[in-house]
Amino acid sequence: MLKIFSTPADPSAAVLDALGRIGGADEALHATEVRHGTTVGTNAMLEGKTARVAFITTAGFEDTIAIGRQTRSRLYDWFEPASRCLVPRELRFGVPERVSAEGAIQRSPTDKELEILVEKVRASGAEAAAISLLFSFANPATEKRVEAALQRLGVPVSTSHRILPEFREYERASTTVVNAALSPLMQRYLLDLEENVAQRHRGRVQVMQSSGGIIPARIAAQQPVRTILSGPAGGAIGAWQMARWASLDKIIGIDMGGTSTDVFLADAATGGPQHTRESAVAGVPISVPMLDIHTAGAGGGSIARFDAGGMLRVGPESAGAEPGPICFGRGTRPTVTDANLLLGRLDEASFLGGGVHLDRRRTEGILNEQKGSLRTAKDFAAGILRVIDTEMEKAIRVISVERGHDPREFTLVAFGGGGPLHACSLARSLRISRVLVPAMPGALSAVGILFADTARDFSRTVMLPGDAVKSCDEIFVELERSATGELAEEGVEGVVHRSMDVRYRGQGYELNVSYDTHSPTRGLEAFHRVHQQRYGFCDEERPVEIVNIRLRMISAGERSMPALRTPVAGDGRAACYAERDAFFDGDFVLSRFYRRDGLVPGDVVPGPAMITEYTSATALPPRCRAELDGLGNLVIDVAEERA
Repeated sequence: MLKIFSTPADPSAAVLDALGRIGGADEALHATEVRHGTTVGTNAMLEGKTARVAFITTAGFEDTIAIGRQTRSRLYDWFEPASRCLVPRELRFGVPERVSAEGAIQRSPTDKELEILVEKVRASGAEAAAISLLFSFANPATEKRVEAALQRLGVPVSTSHRILPEFREYERASTTVVNAALSPLMQRYLLDLEENVAQRHRGRVQVMQSSGGIIPARIAAQQPVRTILSGPAGGAIGAWQMARWASLDKIIGIDMGGTSTDVFLADAATGGPQHTRESAVAGVPISVPMLDIHTAGAGGGSIARFDAGGMLRVGPESAGAEPGPICFGRGTRPTVTDANLLLGRLDEASFLGGGVHLDRRRTEGILNEQKGSLRTAKDFAAGILRVIDTEMEKAIRVISVERGHDPREFTLVAFGGGGPLHACSLARSLRISRVLVPAMPGALSAVGILFADTARDFSRTVMLPGDAVKSCDEIFVELERSATGELAEEGVEGVVHRSMDVRYRGQGYELNVSYDTHSPTRGLEAFHRVHQQRYGFCDEERPVEIVNIRLRMISAGERSMPALRTPVAGDGRAACYAERDAFFDGDFVLSRFYRRDGLVPGDVVPGPAMITEYTSATALPPRCRAELDGLGNLVIDVAEERA
């Protein structure tokens, strides 16, 4: 296992560097498949470094991309800013065309009108184009004509009938615009990476989607919007697989990295990690299938500051890889990592296997200068941890309590570089009795990408009454034919999973349920149960309608379960290498430090303790106990916090 710093100026450089280091010691790397998760698209959106996009839609609807929906997250807040729009007014263009809701072409643009459109887009200086005509999901013929005309400009062109062939013009347009905005950057990055991997290692590159499935790099380059949550999705897949091997059916995952914390919920009764098609990144709606991962601006690099009223704030601004936390030697603004170091919860000598020296003296000096009205630098550090824990707890409540789930019924699976440091504190706050820290927690996202299935998603808006559910069979057959052909081009075969989006007639939004070919009405029955759980009520007498049908073609990935070792009762003393003060429960207490790779299955470690390893560290408060199971996981029994 190898972990190196990212290279923001050229993201592919770090990947190629890592492959070169591994390849130098392992010739088996050559002629193999490289699986890659990326946050390049997410970071570009967050930092506002996307391409200049021309938006082309039906004449008279140019401003729908800016108007958005009437729904607001805070209905009575007059000062809430409008949803972010990636396309300024001068880059919105109308096409004189009209297709009916049923797909009948009522007005087509002439060749001359298309030529005028092309010249306007050329003169705008756009670096990419997004086409989303009003009813192209019902009939994409006109959209294809506009696409062909704009391709003469030599810029990436994204079309809604390929990206999201579904109704709701705003979400469809927004998703297509995001795809276009990321295309120049992602195409250059992914295609260059693929070319270098092919030349240097005779391999091919596969990319993780936000939905938890793998696609070839060339497709990811064409549809980068599907990679927005690529990295976090790998963590969710990895955590869920580790949990299943540990015989856990219900988990809440928490992945704390350098910039953010990603949380998700998975339940075997509902198929594992939850999915969604309603998400927003940097305030921009995106409606492609993705794992239901909630992100909070709470990472190891999150910067602490005092606001105008003297209140301590932490995040969402992050120190990033450059300059990084104070303790790395270049940063000058306090971060969560600095707080953990100052409170004795990080080991200066063993951080990243000793590859990075942590400067405690520099950290304490700068925190002491910026502590505000607090008495000491350590009080400042303790406050930082309390604030960041509260932010992460709120994120977990969003995906659990606010969606009808009781966190006490779940196991908290903590991973990422910082997740295990905060897991027990979070579990106590949420009254979760058990925490699982998988093997290699800081690299679990990479492990999850290796476990991931090859998957492609297809959908179509149908708008059928519930009593016509059996007619969906013919549409599923058509979608399956397309899916089988596309996977055949990649040399793989897949298994079909069918589902449908259902709602009560008159509702504005729908819920996704499985479609059973042998008993189509079973999905409608399931809809009432899902509605009851999500919203607290259902009405089985009320008419329902089928809005969209969805098909997912999956080619299962390889998942070889690690060798199970028989636990033998032990106390882990052989792995203990130090005793010193660490901060727990509001005070410094004498704590033992253990090397995780020195523990053997069956070893029980009582708190207070710190368990250190190459990619992470686990904080074990007093009255908690951790045991290493036969798979190498740390299973922690969490005691209630002292009154």
